[in-house]
Amino acid sequence: MSLLEGINSPADVRRLSRDEMRVLAQDMRERLIDVCSRTGGHIGAGLGVVELTIALHAAFDTPTDQIVWDVGHQGYPHKLLTGRNGRMETLRQEGGLSGFLKRTESEYDTFGAGHAATAISAALGMAAGRDVMGESFKVAAVIGDGSLGSGLAYEGLNNAGPSDRDIIVVLNDNEMSIAPNVGAMHKYLTSIQRNPLYNRLRSRIGDLVDNAPGPFQGAGTLLRKWEESVKSFLTPGVLFEELGFRYFGPIDGHDIDALMDTFSAVRDMGTPRLVHVITKKGKGFPAGDHGEKWHALPPNPDPATGKQLAVASGNPAFTAVYGKGLVELGAERQDLAVITAAMPGGTGTAAFAKAYPSRFFDVGIAEGHGVTFAAGLATRHVRPVVTIYSTFLQRGYDNIIHDAAIQKLPVVFAMDRAGLVGEDGETHAGLYDIAYMLSVPNMTVTAPKNGAEMLGLLRAGVEHTDGPFCFRYPRDASPDVPGDMSEIAATPYATWEVVRQGREVALLAVGTMVQQSLAAADVLAAEGLEVTVVNCRYLKPYDEVTLAAILAQHTHVLTVEEGTVVNGFGAFMSTVIHRQSPHVRVAVLGVPDRIIYSASRKKQLAMAGLDPAGIADRVRALHDSEALAG
Repeated sequence: MSLLEGINSPADVRRLSRDEMRVLAQDMRERLIDVCSRTGGHIGAGLGVVELTIALHAAFDTPTDQIVWDVGHQGYPHKLLTGRNGRMETLRQEGGLSGFLKRTESEYDTFGAGHAATAISAALGMAAGRDVMGESFKVAAVIGDGSLGSGLAYEGLNNAGPSDRDIIVVLNDNEMSIAPNVGAMHKYLTSIQRNPLYNRLRSRIGDLVDNAPGPFQGAGTLLRKWEESVKSFLTPGVLFEELGFRYFGPIDGHDIDALMDTFSAVRDMGTPRLVHVITKKGKGFPAGDHGEKWHALPPNPDPATGKQLAVASGNPAFTAVYGKGLVELGAERQDLAVITAAMPGGTGTAAFAKAYPSRFFDVGIAEGHGVTFAAGLATRHVRPVVTIYSTFLQRGYDNIIHDAAIQKLPVVFAMDRAGLVGEDGETHAGLYDIAYMLSVPNMTVTAPKNGAEMLGLLRAGVEHTDGPFCFRYPRDASPDVPGDMSEIAATPYATWEVVRQGREVALLAVGTMVQQSLAAADVLAAEGLEVTVVNCRYLKPYDEVTLAAILAQHTHVLTVEEGTVVNGFGAFMSTVIHRQSPHVRVAVLGVPDRIIYSASRKKQLAMAGLDPAGIADRVRALHDSEALAG
């Protein structure tokens, strides 16, 4: 039996010797690789924090003491030690363990986390709440170095440092977020590891102290103090000290002894302190050098390469189609620039970065900054395309309104992973972009039915000069295989497309729902009910001419969108149609107003009634209710 199998809670970890902790670390890595090789998952960050997780739970009295994990990708080893090892095979599965931290899943998950940089702010709130209530426990926030590129992390540090509260920040420094980190903070943090002067001095001081003759042993203390003074000039510690934190480090994040000694020393201090830990993302993965691709694994990877062993044949993903088209459009237009927020691989923009490095900007985990940066580019006649996951772009919403829309700057927003995202679950679902973009003045809102139309909308967006322009696309395969960008014209502005003509009932379908609605129409046609399907590729401004024709020909309209029904396209169209044709009955179908948890994307669509069967059921109900009324 492995040592891990005997760990049911952190109390069991606290009974281990340090040698046993090292064995436990090996067991945990083997378990993580085994599980994630079958379920898929964000394995890289977890492999990097195994020893750190053991040391934190051993040094602190969890769950009384509160450990706040940033992002959640770091949380897999934490799950292993907090009573969930036996359920790890259900990771990211329907009804199983979340791929992120979740307060309803375990008392050890003190704060839910799916997006970066929340840990310091949340931990400070917990510490303040503790003090207000007169309680006494420790609070530690574990934040990755990539998250320090986010303004939220700085806001937390800036507020916590002068507070004089009992709070610990653990900086997990692995030189990676998802892609390699960028920016000044990254360079600052790595300076200690690469500063030959400091490393030579430290080594020389160690030799002097260790080999000093007996009468001079006392000089060791002075030399060590001198070393600390040198370190204050040459290490990241000076920044955190100026922010009000007592700085400790950097220490080896894979050295159990160093971690335990450090946490034991800082635990009972009562003022803000920061422990800087150096780790290796993906440590222990047999394929070796991890890079960006070890951030997350597909199910069934080859341990030697990390690639999926059995790759299903089929059309390319929307993201891949977008990335290829972006490179081709970049060759046409020298004024085209691309901005992403720490995810060049995930957003398909890595190829553009390689082809046109001077026109590619990775701003790090700083979505709001990325939006305003793009607005600044637009003032200089550059055509910026901001490529960010829908769920992450929410973090830049004020910047979209204040910096792009109000000034009518032509910034294009490409929103990847819009809609339901399957196993990534509720923290990453892109369900709100239709609703939040429709409410922005001067914003053009679009959604393509397939890959070719997505590229047509990309071209239309870059050519549009009268304000910002956005389009959304899913985490899914494209229904088609588009040709080269040179063969694809801009999708005509503010136009819809009637893709199937019927009678009585019209389906106003958005983006991914066009194909699903066509499939539903086939089912209904076999029953003798012919419906019209409209590709509403421009949500705002909508096609007034086509809508007028639809309202003149139909008594029922069903809007279908892969987004929240609250304030979405359906709600927008209901208002418009009621004003123009109050006799037409309108029904709205979209993602219900509740949290959608992890399951396959196909299952999530079915649960929301957004598969062909669900759409057909809704049309029947709409049609039958009128028949009964008549």
